[in-house]
Amino acid sequence: MTAASPIEAGAAGRRVAWVTGAGTGIGLAGAQALAAEGWHVVLSGRREALLLGAAADIAMGGGSAEALALDVVEAHACEAAAQRIAARHGRIDLLVNAAGINVQRRSWADCSAADWERVLDINLKGTVHTMRAVLPTMRAARAGAVINVASWAGRFTSSMPGAAYTASKTAVAALTHEFNIEEFRHGLRACCLLPAEVATPILRQRPVPPSDEDMARMLQPQDLGRTIAFVANLPAHVCVNEILISPTWNRMFL
Repeated sequence: MTAASPIEAGAAGRRVAWVTGAGTGIGLAGAQALAAEGWHVVLSGRREALLLGAAADIAMGGGSAEALALDVVEAHACEAAAQRIAARHGRIDLLVNAAGINVQRRSWADCSAADWERVLDINLKGTVHTMRAVLPTMRAARAGAVINVASWAGRFTSSMPGAAYTASKTAVAALTHEFNIEEFRHGLRACCLLPAEVATPILRQRPVPPSDEDMARMLQPQDLGRTIAFVANLPAHVCVNEILISPTWNRMFL
């Protein structure tokens, strides 16, 4: 993990959102939508150059952002990142877990033990690491929200995503609800987003990548960005436990 970049435009007094997987796709769209709504966003991911560029773009648009490179697989690094954000800004109002991967070789016959471990480490364990990391700050404030980006595969099984990805996203949905069961007593709330196909770069990793025409019919990252901002801006007494969302042309129904 590297030090937070100085790219920001007046974080003082703003609500603070920490977004993982913020270099591209849903995470980036969520960070942009939150910044447009007046949040200060801390963008985390493994590729620092992407984060710095995204933070600079947000700042140029009048928003407030900073980059904090991080691999969510490392529990201690997640704890250190949360502590750094809290020390710098005095608060963490929102955590958005959008870091996630899939692999090309997805079948039981082809998916290696290393690929299974990699998917579970990032999609599931990484989500656990960041959620645990923000708990001390949120509990002390008796306020805070978590938005976990899972998947349609976390509710409905199919062969397309593969067993490792499906298992990881199903578990993310379960732990989101378990968080609400335990943490509502501390004033905390969590939402699990369960999107069907979203036109993000991860789809290009599929054994048979979708066509440009199919990608155009899918949910777009900005659709999920607006959804994240909607949930984040609801009053503190409102908990949206989960959102199952799909494109109207839903290939899961074919």
